[in-house]
Amino acid sequence: MKVSNLIADKGSEIVMTSSGESVLETAKLLRTHKIGAVLVRDPSGGQVADIAGIISERDIINGVAEHGHQALDMSVGDLMTANVHVCSSEDTVHDVMTLMTDKRFRHVPVVDDGKLVGLISIGDVVKHRIAETEEEAQALREYITTA
Repeated sequence: MKVSNLIADKGSEIVMTSSGESVLETAKLLRTHKIGAVLVRDPSGGQVADIAGIISERDIINGVAEHGHQALDMSVGDLMTANVHVCSSEDTVHDVMTLMTDKRFRHVPVVDDGKLVGLISIGDVVKHRIAETEEEAQALREYITTA
C-alpha cells in the first residue's frame, strides 16, 4: 500500500505554526487538535515545501528538561527539529515505517512535486498495519473453511 492511501483515509489537514510562535502556544495547539506534532512554516519559502521544521511533544519535553519552565516562553524556532525527513505519496507504507523506525521519529510530512500534501504519524502507519493483518487473517480463515 502507498502513502497516498493513508492520506486518503485520514485526510490532508495539516496544522502548522511559525518559528516565532511561543512554545506554550504551540503546546496548546497540539492539545486543541489532539496531535503530537506540528509543522513549522518557512516564511521565506526556502525549504522543501516551505517547511522550516517540525516541533513535537518530545521536542517540547526535551526543552523543558533542559531549560525548565522558561522553555515555554521560548520560540518554536529555538526547539524545533530543522532537518525534516519527508516522503512522497508514492512511497510504500512499509518504506515509511522503516524510515520512522530507523530514524526514531513519529511524524513524516508528505511532499509531492515540492508541495506539502499531508502529514502521517506512526499511529497512522500502525493503524494501517493492524487493518492489513486483520484482512490477511480473515482471508486465511475463509480459505481454510472453503478448502
